[in-house]
Amino acid sequence: MRAAMRIAIVRQRYNPFGGAERFVARALEALAGQGAQVTVVAREWERDARGEVLKVDPFYLGRLWRDWSFARAVCARLANESFDLVQSHERLACCDVYRAGDGVHRQWLENRARGEGALGRLATRLSPYHRYVLAAERRLFASPRLRAVICNSRMVRDEIQCHFGTPKEKLHVVYSGVDLDAFVPELRLEHRARLRADLGIPDDAMVYLHVGSGFARKGVATLLAALARLEDRNARLLIVGKDRAEPALRAAAAAPDVGNRVHFAGGQQDVRPYYGAADCFVLATLYDPFPNAALEALASGLPIVVSRQSGAAELVREGLNGHVVDALDVDALAAAMKAIATRGPAEMSEDARASVLDLGLDAMAERLVALYRRLVAADA
Repeated sequence: MRAAMRIAIVRQRYNPFGGAERFVARALEALAGQGAQVTVVAREWERDARGEVLKVDPFYLGRLWRDWSFARAVCARLANESFDLVQSHERLACCDVYRAGDGVHRQWLENRARGEGALGRLATRLSPYHRYVLAAERRLFASPRLRAVICNSRMVRDEIQCHFGTPKEKLHVVYSGVDLDAFVPELRLEHRARLRADLGIPDDAMVYLHVGSGFARKGVATLLAALARLEDRNARLLIVGKDRAEPALRAAAAAPDVGNRVHFAGGQQDVRPYYGAADCFVLATLYDPFPNAALEALASGLPIVVSRQSGAAELVREGLNGHVVDALDVDALAAAMKAIATRGPAEMSEDARASVLDLGLDAMAERLVALYRRLVAADA
């Protein structure tokens, strides 16, 4: 790759707990190591980000105006810049490469409708915001400028092809990378005893871990219901993440069949101690293109239970490193959680770790760089 290659990466806002933002941060570091000159185009970003930050922050009120104004301002600004490639994590028709890290909005709404009543489905159909996103999504995939789509799972690749008829040659599956040096099974030795003692969790208790914000989409209510159905009344649940619905879920967690067995940890800059303290990672999400937390859990030697509506299901070897269930099937979720406890999480740790050994940060960077090389070479 040419040392002078200039790449713009567009992401509207930095959220230290967001999976997409963590992917961008990792990609920046990895691409910089490959000699690329990377510029982040955003409303705001962390101060110590690798590369330059081009701030584009037009005024807005409400989320519809927020997304519309950012897309309009970015496309106008990029028209006056000179980049070899523009890679967007937002639905923009002015990008060369789109990373579909947020998945397909149309598919998300279809999945969400399964858990909604008639009024909820009607409200979604009439929502100006959802109508805007659906229209922006159609414009993106119909854009003649779009040359490549980076899909973080085969699930997302197939959804894009199904809904928009995007040619196969434009769709490239590149899994997010995980730091295999930071997330290791040895986290158990370093953090388990201390964190469990701080939280009042017995050392012999089976501890399930959820990591992810946006509790409705991530299936936290379903997870609480599954915990209540477990025969093991000593089992605990750690919930790492932030959400406005937390007070209501805390009230549900106080029910007699759950008691004080649920610990809400809020958002965490460093989640590694929680992987170390846990025995199993559980994510009953209604829709998740590919949660980074699942990669981190597997790298940390934790078996996982995920929904088939998640791209992480593609890494599960049933019964060896985890289980796959339907997002709304509480009984199946409880059964999978029990199965891991019965077999013993330690028996599955080696298989869990092995399933992500080829998904390190360097491997991700090499796949991205190879794609960029092909695209730039086609312009030469």
